[in-house]
Amino acid sequence: MQSFCYLANNEADTSQLGANLTDQLPVTAMIGLCGTLGAGKTRLVKAIAEAYGVPAETVVSPTFTLCNEYTGRRPIFHFDMYRIADEDELHEIGFDEYLQRPGLTIVEWADRFAEAMPVDKLTISLDVLSETTRQITLTAETATYENLLEALALKLS
Repeated sequence: MQSFCYLANNEADTSQLGANLTDQLPVTAMIGLCGTLGAGKTRLVKAIAEAYGVPAETVVSPTFTLCNEYTGRRPIFHFDMYRIADEDELHEIGFDEYLQRPGLTIVEWADRFAEAMPVDKLTISLDVLSETTRQITLTAETATYENLLEALALKLS
């Protein structure tokens, strides 16, 4: 397991992280986002989506829809697990099928169903340090994402 910590002092820093992250992601990728309400999970998704050509204003938290699909240079499947009651409901909404589709699957509140997430994923934890500052920790458990973190760390250093 390998981690990379990034200090985002403002939304522009978060956007920079999102843009640089997209350069490294495999064709089919999974990102699990963790953090409290208001930590910046959806803001990071917007940054990633914008880097793929999706207009920022179309990217919203799927808290009530559970999944939003965005079309840019690659498909993005944006899930929010906050209102999912249990693993049965997770399967009912077709989560497993989305993981098989080519594209980027991003899950907010991934820690609520950690056991249902694939092993081959990038986990991003956002911790609130102040009104505008976030400590963002990216963790890889497989070689695919460990290599990504190494390249990202070089790019952002």
